[in-house]
Formats: sequence, structure tokens, C-alpha cells
Amino acid sequence: MPTRAERLVADTNVLISAALRSDTPPRQVLHTVQHADGVLVFSDETFAEVHDRLFKPKFDRYVTHESRAAFLAHLVAVSEWVSISQAKLGCRDADDDKLLETALVGEATCLVTGDRDLLAMHPFGSIPILDPATFLVERS
Repeated sequence: MPTRAERLVADTNVLISAALRSDTPPRQVLHTVQHADGVLVFSDETFAEVHDRLFKPKFDRYVTHESRAAFLAHLVAVSEWVSISQAKLGCRDADDDKLLETALVGEATCLVTGDRDLLAMHPFGSIPILDPATFLVERS
């Protein structure tokens, strides 16, 4: 029986790290998913957070606006979108509930994050919540 393609929800911190540096575990996570014909899963709410944070002036010295725009355009091209209702799902940081709901609605195979509040919820139902390094070890 074929294995199910990876359906990954990546937290904002993971995506920003991937956008800023190509030699990091977060960027390797994105490459791993793409090379396995997997998809990233976003909701409008999760993508808006990535967009808004990535274009903060504090990142100007690390990467150009053009590079950030190209990174986001690439994410859009390789992603699937789901609609969420912004349900309260019990994360210590209520702002992270949108990631959990995106993972549930999008039938994610994994949520990758560096956020301790989310990592403390591993697993969330049947969805593993892993940091980038652990994801890479488990998928190698």
C-alpha cells in the first residue's frame, strides 16, 4: 500500500527561518516535503500571519523585499488552502489555535514548529507536532 503524501502545516517561525536562510533545518523541511510530492497546507489566517511578519522592517537587513515576495509566491504555488472557523482548541497561546485548526481541517500529516506551546501539545489527536530537526530525522 502506498504511503500517504506529506501534508505539512508549518508554523510562522519555521517559514520565516526558511525564508531568511537556505542552509537551515526549516528550509530542509520545505525541500523534503516538495521532493516527496507533498504539500504545505495553509488557511488564509496562517498565510496572512507569515506574510505580515516576513515583511517587518527588522528582516530588511537579511533579505530583500523581492526575495521575500518570491518566497511567498513559491509557497502559494506549492500549497493547498483550507477554510477555518477560528475555533478555540486549547493551546496555551490562543493565537496558535489557528495552526491546530488548519492542521485538522487540512488533514495534515504533521505540524512543524519551534513554538514550545505547540510542541507541548504533541501529538494533537493523530497529528504529530515536531520541531524541524525531529521532522527531518523521522522522515529520513
